[in-house]
Amino acid sequence: MLKIAVVTDGPYGDRAFDTICKEFDCDFIELEKPESILMEEIEIAQEILENLKSKDIIISYVLHPDLLLELVEQLQDYVGWIIVGAWKGEGFKNQIEKYDNIVCPENMCDLEESGDEVFNEFVSKFGKPIVQIELIGNKVSKVHVLRSSPCGSTFFVAQEMIGEDVNNLPIKAGLKVQHYPCRASKMRLFVDECKKELAANFHKDAFENAIEINKL
Repeated sequence: MLKIAVVTDGPYGDRAFDTICKEFDCDFIELEKPESILMEEIEIAQEILENLKSKDIIISYVLHPDLLLELVEQLQDYVGWIIVGAWKGEGFKNQIEKYDNIVCPENMCDLEESGDEVFNEFVSKFGKPIVQIELIGNKVSKVHVLRSSPCGSTFFVAQEMIGEDVNNLPIKAGLKVQHYPCRASKMRLFVDECKKELAANFHKDAFENAIEINKL
């Protein structure tokens, strides 16, 4: 089984941990934001680093850029992948994605398979939503979540769609993400594009695909 750690220095990551630990061996690690503005004074406790080095995948919700950079430089040689769920600016993204095992998705629910076995094992369960629906007449009787967004919003939406009419179901699913509530926009206050809208569209697409498959 994959060994995963969700790492944060702020308010994000707890829901991802709660969701991911249902499928994989997962730790939740909180780091203190550095008080100093000097990069050379940023330190991560050795016991935390040793724990993180034993993981297959690190999922970072660290908001402090220098702390995140330190984390990446200390761990990228030891772990299979570091998935950076919160990052600021294309320049910073390019800086840390110079490592082959670092990925900074625009949105955590747009992760899909790559050519790597470890990464694929994770995104077989978490990433771009995939659902399967069962109908009684035109009403949804069951929704099976085949792949959920890491935050768990897909399970929330799936439950809320039971009993809904299949007509306009994808639109209802996309809107329902807002009620989770999706935190995507808060994770990207520093860009113009609305990430919450992207998350809604991913769920809308998942239910559109499920309806088409159900017709076959």
